[in-house]
Amino acid sequence: MLADLGGELTKEVIGAAIEVHRELGPGLLESAYAACLACELSRCRISFTREVKLPVIYKGVEVDCRYMIDFVVAEQLVIELKAVELIIPLHEAQVLTYLRLSGCELGLLINFNDVLLKRGGSSVRLFLCAFCASAVNLLA
Repeated sequence: MLADLGGELTKEVIGAAIEVHRELGPGLLESAYAACLACELSRCRISFTREVKLPVIYKGVEVDCRYMIDFVVAEQLVIELKAVELIIPLHEAQVLTYLRLSGCELGLLINFNDVLLKRGGSSVRLFLCAFCASAVNLLA
């Protein structure tokens, strides 16, 4: 069930990412933003798990393909972080794959390398996985 479709939890997570970007600005490695976002989410008392391993189930067999979700928030929201010049379709496909394999219905793709990180901008994209067969970018 889409408990938080663009709702309060999503807004809080985006707010935490904006706060990290406000403090650090663009130009750092993704790992630095991930560590600082973990601190900010904790400070905001937002429940999350970091670096969640995601196996592929092939014909009933769990296969370790080394997929790893950057963050899963409140067991329902997948967050994929980037620190790249430009978000490309491959990055979006990565989020959609994580949604399909994890069973989560919402995903955020956040690019910290933009000069301005804001809600509804190109640096923050929200994805919905409806039965994980099709998805839409809700903030683009």
